[in-house]
Amino acid sequence: MRRMTGVNLTLALAAFGLAAEDARAQAAQQPTQPMSFFVTSRGVGDGANLGGLEGADRHCQTLAAASGAPGAGARVWRAYLSTIAAGAVLGVDARDRIGTGPWYNRAGQLIAANVADLHGDFERDRNNIRKPSATNESGQPVNGVGDTPNQHDMLTGSNSLGRAPLGAANTVTCNNWTANAEGRAMLGHHDRLGGGNASWNAVHISSGCSQANLVQTGGAGLFYCFAAN
Repeated sequence: MRRMTGVNLTLALAAFGLAAEDARAQAAQQPTQPMSFFVTSRGVGDGANLGGLEGADRHCQTLAAASGAPGAGARVWRAYLSTIAAGAVLGVDARDRIGTGPWYNRAGQLIAANVADLHGDFERDRNNIRKPSATNESGQPVNGVGDTPNQHDMLTGSNSLGRAPLGAANTVTCNNWTANAEGRAMLGHHDRLGGGNASWNAVHISSGCSQANLVQTGGAGLFYCFAAN
């Protein structure tokens, strides 16, 4: 049996140390929790006509699958959007269609532990939706106040509790996300800046439903996506 010399032993220990350090670095780079929340990096491109909830969900699913985030393509993604009752079709509240949480961004940062924390049901500002953490599916920041162009307006059609405002008809959902001209949409600010209450989901109404209308007030037809499972 050959004995290891002092030089060989030193080299072996150094190599082991480098390998261990590399493993630690790789582990540190991996998010501790898989992505379950993001802001869309781009809109559908037709103003607030998202193809209804189905089209908006599909957009979330497509972006998640293309993001490269581990397991993201296998999850069920839902757009954070409310709709208004129309005839025999019941309305849908955004808070009721996104699962139960918890939700994490691409970097593994906690966004909210549950639906109540997300909406401040029992205590305000329990969620972590702000510009540094409300990133897109690639983990990149989304333009906000101070950036060119400002794109902090998020389509929601919801009040601060995540529900379609009562008596709103279709004045806050752009005809349940099928209109690209007439109508208006309720908007939130992902950076929590600007507007009276700096709410992430209910700050002000858009000037219309077209792409130009959305750009006019600081948007691009972006919206929030949550993993429902």
